[in-house]
Amino acid sequence: MAAVAGLTVIASTRAIEQVPEKLRDIDPAQTSYVYAADGRTLVTMFYEEHRKYVPLTEMSPFIQQAIVASEDVRFYQHNGVDPKGVARAFVANSQAGGVSQGGSTLTMQYVRLALQETAETPLELQAATAQTPGRKIREIRIAMELEKQLSKPEILERYLNAAYFGHRAYGIYAAAEIFFSKHPRELSASEAALIAGLVKAPSEYDPATSDQAAATERRNYVIDRMAALGYLAPAAAARSKAEPIQLNLSTPPNECVSVPAEHNDWGFFCDYLKSWWMGQKAFGDSPSERLSNLRTGGYRIVTSLDPTTQKAAQDQVTSRESIGSPFAHGLVAVEPGTGHVKAMAINRVYSLDQTDNGGHSNPTLRSKGVKGNYPNTVTPLLGGGDLPGYQAGSTFKMFTMLAALDAGMPLRSGFNAPHRINSIYDGGEGTSSCGGRWCPSNASGAMAGYHYMWSAFGKSVNTYFVWLLQQVGAEKAVQMAERLGLRWRTDVDKRNASPEHASKWGAFTLGVSDVTPLEMANAYATIAADGSHCEDSPVLSVENPDGSPVTYRTLTGVEVEVATPRCHAAFSPDVARAATDAARCPVGDRPAAGGCGGWSTADGVAKAVGRPVAGKTGTTDSTRSAWFTGYTPDLAVASFIADPDNPFNAVGDWQSQKPVDTAAGTLKNALKDRPVRQFAPPSAEIIG
Repeated sequence: MAAVAGLTVIASTRAIEQVPEKLRDIDPAQTSYVYAADGRTLVTMFYEEHRKYVPLTEMSPFIQQAIVASEDVRFYQHNGVDPKGVARAFVANSQAGGVSQGGSTLTMQYVRLALQETAETPLELQAATAQTPGRKIREIRIAMELEKQLSKPEILERYLNAAYFGHRAYGIYAAAEIFFSKHPRELSASEAALIAGLVKAPSEYDPATSDQAAATERRNYVIDRMAALGYLAPAAAARSKAEPIQLNLSTPPNECVSVPAEHNDWGFFCDYLKSWWMGQKAFGDSPSERLSNLRTGGYRIVTSLDPTTQKAAQDQVTSRESIGSPFAHGLVAVEPGTGHVKAMAINRVYSLDQTDNGGHSNPTLRSKGVKGNYPNTVTPLLGGGDLPGYQAGSTFKMFTMLAALDAGMPLRSGFNAPHRINSIYDGGEGTSSCGGRWCPSNASGAMAGYHYMWSAFGKSVNTYFVWLLQQVGAEKAVQMAERLGLRWRTDVDKRNASPEHASKWGAFTLGVSDVTPLEMANAYATIAADGSHCEDSPVLSVENPDGSPVTYRTLTGVEVEVATPRCHAAFSPDVARAATDAARCPVGDRPAAGGCGGWSTADGVAKAVGRPVAGKTGTTDSTRSAWFTGYTPDLAVASFIADPDNPFNAVGDWQSQKPVDTAAGTLKNALKDRPVRQFAPPSAEIIG
């Protein structure tokens, strides 16, 4: 009792340590929840400590009573310090020659938890956890002051949301979910007593172990204390003690590897979300800080992932190329006018375990035992990461056509295209050279002849587009691609796209640069949106734990929600409509003006999709990769097939139709319940 009196005198007569605001209103680490576009379907969670803050009004009265009965029976009578409890602990510890009882009230326990949570240095953390009289005295001082500033319910609420209950359950929400798959408001007296009893020794009393004897004994002790305090009638207490422990364990998902097993393909979209998040300054000053905030900030993230579109895409992809193939076949779908990514499908399993993966397709690496990225991988093969991507072939002709239209050249810009053309560009390594000049040819002699943009685009006439590039300037085509979001990742592409060399990059129009499906889908989405280019985005909304939207300030000081589409006019609507009119030729659709020349490279797409559609095929030398990028007014897609491990491993001509069919099938099935929309025709002026 003398010790108790001494502590009380110290706490009351010395200058009381003021309660830091961060302890009064602690912001504990919370789980971030990620949902599909419907706002209900859970994709995954991100957390370091699984916790979700819930107000006391959303907790069962039983858990409130059980924690008081278990940890601090005089909680509602003391002022933060319980003299009897301290005295009892002092005697027990003296007899034991060490720490056998804590004597801490719920308020003091909360203070300790709060000091640990808010520690910013190793020394602060050590001071908050050290088993010393000094730490105890500090807790007493702060607890007594805290009781003057917070009500008992407020302290209880904060404690129940901060306490650790074992089994990776931080706070009562996680404990109820993990042990009983329930919300805290649904806990029974027996369940609440079990959870409350865990605080003292989470591992020792863990009911998920094979032997539940210790957990049952501890639960029953808490029930007896509840009855003694009048929280439970004797009969109710007896019934609760007679109940066997019936757990309904759940393991909350964490990170992208924990997406639902039946939707493993969502992992690649999740990985893209994570990469996008780390690039947003609204979430922190550095990528590492942003990632930490994702795992601790308690955000509610509604993504743009549309399960219907994703399923349509995934079904199309895997029906044409097996998951066990070294060739990656994938598709990305983007919504025009918003940049929202609706689907990311690929014939891979999202998994870190590559134990049973096939051998690398590069023979040299294969002989050394190096595994390939199939079937399991977490590599961002569709974009959103650091990989350069794949050469996209003639899909790049779109950038040359847009640059020409934007410069004032009409759709009726005619040229008698030869089978082979001697260009003004230097012949470089890997290009056809005629007297030191680049001299590409068409894929077929049948492509030669007089063309306007419609038929040249529909038949993919190389020599026409080399001529068109010479008229507008290669640097203009490169700049157009950059305006539509393309980025150069390899040293070769960076050099060729530089201001000093872009004007000499003649081969650019034939798609020799590496690009990702995400970039191509979003670039073509810009055309579908009448020239409005939006940054690609995986989110529809991002909310703080209090439900307020996450915002950032622009360079002009305007506060904007982080999920708001970031769009700007890349070129005029008339340029977009003219490009779309020509792009209806490759797919067998009917343009508003002009003729397609009788045949095209993907003339079955329009019939398969069953609504107005535009697009372009693309293959590279020796068909090392094959592409199709297309769009309707409602959705843009980019599909490809290539070997991401070995770009020299050609997919072959016989596989070049797969991206075409996959894209067409995805557009058809994803939009089957949507009303048919027409493309707006170009003006007479730009038609020419």
